[in-house]
Amino acid sequence: MEYRCRVSTANGHVSTATFVAENEARLRMELEEKGLFLLSLQPLGGVGVGGFSFRLPSRTKKIASEEFLIFNQEMATLLRAGLPLVQSLDILRRRVPNPTFKRVLDDVYERVRSGSALSDAFEAQGGMFTGIYHASLMAGEKSGSLETVLRRYVSHMKVIASVRSKMISALIYPVVLLLLAAAVVGMIVFKVVPEFASFYESFGAGAELPASTQLIVAFSTSIVEYAFIWVAALVAIFVSVSVWVRQPGQRSRLDRAIMRLPWFGPLSRKFSTAQVARTISTLLAGGIPLVNSLDIAAKSIGNQAVAADLGIAAREVREGSSLAHALQQRRTFPDVAIEMVEVGESTGALAEMLNSIADFYDEENDTSLTRFSNLVQPVLLIIMGIVIAGLLLSLYMPLFQLSSLAR
Repeated sequence: MEYRCRVSTANGHVSTATFVAENEARLRMELEEKGLFLLSLQPLGGVGVGGFSFRLPSRTKKIASEEFLIFNQEMATLLRAGLPLVQSLDILRRRVPNPTFKRVLDDVYERVRSGSALSDAFEAQGGMFTGIYHASLMAGEKSGSLETVLRRYVSHMKVIASVRSKMISALIYPVVLLLLAAAVVGMIVFKVVPEFASFYESFGAGAELPASTQLIVAFSTSIVEYAFIWVAALVAIFVSVSVWVRQPGQRSRLDRAIMRLPWFGPLSRKFSTAQVARTISTLLAGGIPLVNSLDIAAKSIGNQAVAADLGIAAREVREGSSLAHALQQRRTFPDVAIEMVEVGESTGALAEMLNSIADFYDEENDTSLTRFSNLVQPVLLIIMGIVIAGLLLSLYMPLFQLSSLAR
């Protein structure tokens, strides 16, 4: 949480600044450690009245991943040029256009200038940054190679972003086709079918409609008349699913169920394997122990089922088991990846082998998504054509019958 504070130094100098802390008690403790005396404080975006502060809703910009990577690249460049860490932070924080990121960097700068480690300064920002970033900074500080660790972290995040971008690009066109098909069918159901239904009703009850036409007219009528009920039911289902997913353990069950699906399951498993392997490889290369790397990877991965199995594997490794054996007991990761991990452990090149695993599965996922996109495009076009042609044919069929009777 952000606070705007009036503080005083020991010699009586009073100033106003913005600080980030978990709560007011934590903020007071941190200010006392810096030798500052808190005169007054107010939550950022709040109005103080009679000693009480009311939090007003405020819209803050998030820190974009591209902006954060650029910051780390520039900091690595400044450190490589020989500038001290405090001076590098001072230069970079003045150039950040994002006000939220600037406030964070101001607080990080003040903490580092007062003697805190860079990893502790970023970790104190209330979970805004990932565990792998904190661990990388800590490893760089302990080994004295902060610039190298920052460049390795930037490279790691660029590869992950590139993989995600390829996945999104492969799925964009099929999603656009589905949305287009839904829009066309919706227009037919809500606009075209009611007009035809009114037209056919003008012929009286004696005009017998084909079964397919009656079915489409009945379906369209029920959708149009009970549109609010359908919308309310869909919203209720969406809210129920969202609440269910947020319950403890349900997200893990959902992710595990997805991994059992015929085609998406193996793809999700391979993507998670590549992400875990690349994260652990980056941490090991930065000097983080294997058990700590497993714990950090489990917290940073999005698939909760894989995260749970990885946490169990970390506990078994901590108790003396090998990583390959611990992963094999979980049956979550592919057999090829486990065999490569076993080879990496036996040869002492686990970080390099994990990086190879990540590259292997990233390429395989890219190939699978490209094949899926190339296959699903004509299939969706054919399905769209059949559905739309079926709807139009069912609507026009009574007209064909009427014209034949008239002749």
